[in-house]
Amino acid sequence: MKQVALLNGNIKKELMILALPLLVGNILQQFYNTIDAFIIGRYLGVSAFAAIGLSGTVMNMFIFVLNGFCVGISMLFAQYYGMKNEKKFRQEFALSLWMGLSITLLLSFFSLLFLKSLLKIMQTPDEVRQYAISYLTIILGGLFAAYLYNLFSNVLRAVGDTTASLLFLFISIVLNTSLDIVFIAYLHMQIAGAAYATVIAQLFSSLCCYIYLYRKYPLLLCHKEDFSLQISLLKQTLGYGMVSALHQSSLYIGKMLVQGTVNTLGTSVIASYTATMRIEGIVNAFSDSGSQSISILIAQNWGSGNKKRVRDGLRHGLVLEIICGTVLSVVMFLLSPLCMRFLVGADDMDILQPGISYLRVISIFYILCYIGNAFVGFFRGVGKIDIPFIATTIQITIRVVLSYLMIDKLGLSAVAVACGIGWVCVVFVHGFSYYRYQQKSKLT
Repeated sequence: MKQVALLNGNIKKELMILALPLLVGNILQQFYNTIDAFIIGRYLGVSAFAAIGLSGTVMNMFIFVLNGFCVGISMLFAQYYGMKNEKKFRQEFALSLWMGLSITLLLSFFSLLFLKSLLKIMQTPDEVRQYAISYLTIILGGLFAAYLYNLFSNVLRAVGDTTASLLFLFISIVLNTSLDIVFIAYLHMQIAGAAYATVIAQLFSSLCCYIYLYRKYPLLLCHKEDFSLQISLLKQTLGYGMVSALHQSSLYIGKMLVQGTVNTLGTSVIASYTATMRIEGIVNAFSDSGSQSISILIAQNWGSGNKKRVRDGLRHGLVLEIICGTVLSVVMFLLSPLCMRFLVGADDMDILQPGISYLRVISIFYILCYIGNAFVGFFRGVGKIDIPFIATTIQITIRVVLSYLMIDKLGLSAVAVACGIGWVCVVFVHGFSYYRYQQKSKLT
């Protein structure tokens, strides 16, 4: 099996080489919902724009559950790749394919079954609800396309090839944008047109990834004989995949509960929060890409047994995350008015001001988010994926409770303060857990 340079060479350089395509890909991934919001805001009005923001919270919960599942099992792919164990790699691929699709179909069924009840729990305003139902019915019915893309792209990332999936995602974004314009502006398909465009684009990107894997890495693709059921591998896969999925689901369940609190402030504030989520999505892309690159490098070296390089991977990754987080926090604080005006496309201060205040408050805390994500990358890479799950559950619980308690007094800024306090706790939990882990594993 041909090895990439992740098992030797300059760690900082390798992390940046891995992270750059991941960063661009994460930013482009944000555009699936951001492009929909941008075009809908101009053609269908404020209520439809608010519905996209609310729908994005629901959609992202399910999509990031699937992505979390794929990220979890990609650590197994990376470890087997580091071990040079092609047979185990293919068996894991086969298991992830049939089991993941089965879970995805069940997720689609139950999400559609309880969609109206979910929107009611989120206190969705009447003028927004029908738009959200139209959009989410199509998105949730097409979750299989999102799973296939996430699985194939995470296989590529696990072997250190982060560029190919980026190219396919870029092509998919162009397709999504084109279809948005055609379906909404010309065919007058309303908000459903944006949903169809997203599913078609995701399916196209998954097909491109598979063809590339078939041609570039044929020895890694599963074959008929690899589909045999192995209980030990099934348990390991479920352990990695489901805990990582729970990590993501706890985050987005919390976000939905926060969205429900924000919804009590009216349509203007919902629209404002929608815009801030788009901006935060871009900022988070930098942190997430750094975390993913740390995971890949550490998982491969953990599989090969190089503990020193595992330890150094976290150290260098942490430095890069801190530098990046500091710069972006300053940029977010200074450019928040400009970003809000660009996304909202209007000078209505009832919409702009809550979002500007929110962004300026949360920018003060963002460095903690970046530090936390560096540790997430480490723990995923060494297979201790339960630690990020526990830390995130604590963070989101604090965020939901404090948002609910403070929102009447502080408005949308209450969500920012609550989130920042949660990040303080995350850094403490991760730091303490790392100290204990390195003593047990003799990483020092």
